[in-house]
Amino acid sequence: MKPHTNTRRIPLRLILFIGLLGAIALVATWLKLADVVSRRKVDRTPWAQRCFRASTRSLGLKIRCHGVPSDQPALYVCNHVSWCDIPVLGGAMPAVFLSKAEVSQWPLIGWLARQAGTVFIKRGGGRVADVASQLEARLSQGQSVMVFPEATTSPGITVLPFHGRLLKAAQQAGVPVQPVSIVYRRDGALDHLAPFINEDSFMSHLRRLLQNPAPTVDILMHSPMVPSPDDKPSELAARLRSTVLEGVNQIQDGALDANPTDSQPPLRHQSLRAFR
Repeated sequence: MKPHTNTRRIPLRLILFIGLLGAIALVATWLKLADVVSRRKVDRTPWAQRCFRASTRSLGLKIRCHGVPSDQPALYVCNHVSWCDIPVLGGAMPAVFLSKAEVSQWPLIGWLARQAGTVFIKRGGGRVADVASQLEARLSQGQSVMVFPEATTSPGITVLPFHGRLLKAAQQAGVPVQPVSIVYRRDGALDHLAPFINEDSFMSHLRRLLQNPAPTVDILMHSPMVPSPDDKPSELAARLRSTVLEGVNQIQDGALDANPTDSQPPLRHQSLRAFR
């Protein structure tokens, strides 16, 4: 069923969104002052996580979390549907992201991603080995990292093949890998507005989201797995994709609706040596 478009809904949500921009600007100013006073860089991760949650509320997204994030530094791997994945997942777990370079220039989301320590990669830049080294360093310093191994967004119907080259970062850092499944639904059916695909622009996609009732977003955090140093990245990627796909199918089939969890897990902060 096609969502009902209500142009009157835009002003209220737009006001909330603009108000959030102002509040985040104040937070950014406070953090910079705190850096000067303390003479060291204040950890942005907990602040970014709070702002991520506030941004999803301003967009009206109804988030349901199933499972819990790893209680130790981990490499999270998730299917990729939309730019909304970043604030949704960023509010659910303390982690930095690997994201395409264009995201850093987006209003609000780009600032939040930068403050959360996102590692940006330019598509076609051929810097996979360098990025993997950066991810390994983050993980070794005690910081969790979220990657999207599909390397692009999809309509969310299924899960594209996972690329395994970045998974070496978890193997070399000796940390677990936690698969995560994310699905956007509207009235129990797969939402066709949430996917950010093809040549769509951020502002046009945002406008469509604001014009329509907000979707429900289900996040399923699977059990972490500890990869062996001998695991081939391609085989590890295939196993992780299978787990994520199984979770996507479970959510789409409504298998998790019997025991809904409407609130996100409590904010948790990993103390990071990188900021000391």
